[in-house]
Amino acid sequence: MKLTVGLPCYNNFTEVWFTVQSLRLHHADVFKDKNAEILIVDNFGDDFMQKFFLGHGGGIVRCEKYTEIKGTSNAKNKVFELARGDMVLCIDSHVLLKPGALEDFPVTDDLIHGPMVHADNLNYCCEWLPEWRGQMWGIWGKNYSLENLPTEPFEIWGNGMGCFATSRAGWLGFNGKFRGFGGEEGYLSEKYRKAGRHVMCRPSLVWMHMFDRKIPYPLNLLDRIRNYLIGFEELGLDSGPIVQHFGEKPVADARKLYGTI
Repeated sequence: MKLTVGLPCYNNFTEVWFTVQSLRLHHADVFKDKNAEILIVDNFGDDFMQKFFLGHGGGIVRCEKYTEIKGTSNAKNKVFELARGDMVLCIDSHVLLKPGALEDFPVTDDLIHGPMVHADNLNYCCEWLPEWRGQMWGIWGKNYSLENLPTEPFEIWGNGMGCFATSRAGWLGFNGKFRGFGGEEGYLSEKYRKAGRHVMCRPSLVWMHMFDRKIPYPLNLLDRIRNYLIGFEELGLDSGPIVQHFGEKPVADARKLYGTI
């Protein structure tokens, strides 16, 4: 099997339903010969969702429960563990893909992203820039119109983690110590670069992310800080910017709550 489209999710059946059905409606040619699959990794434990897709998945949708460790990065790691495709496209369970986004998808050990189209359906953003803002390492770069959107793949610093792809066999993974929600941004891009891989924007992989939503995962800022600290230590990066951005007390609280990092 060439491609797995993996959706990690947590207590949001309606979003999953629309994302899965959009994949089946708008990318039917990719799935028609069962050379691709849709894999849902349920990090919450929704019996109804598993029963629904077992009966209505058309033989191309799998729903697997994974509730041992709660957290977005842990669920994404599980997507790659359970995937059957040579290439894995991991998308948030509230992401829609533009028709054509899955055609002629390459199998590569590089980290692949694509342009995110905003809710206005007019502005496209191809990459993140390495700056701290809000609670994240990385900010959206400049916008493009459809007319001036690049047509050939090009190298980028990073992108949002709502849509990314790489080979299953070459998956480098999120740190297994990550917990909860957040702290993934920038980390995976740096990990791939340090391994000699490339971080690329594939212009045809256009995706739309639902931002105006209630996040179902429990939100704990200290989880996010802790994940950044762990990731920076793993990659040999200076943790000073984390302290400067979040403040000495929150960083100390994260270390105290979770032990020495």
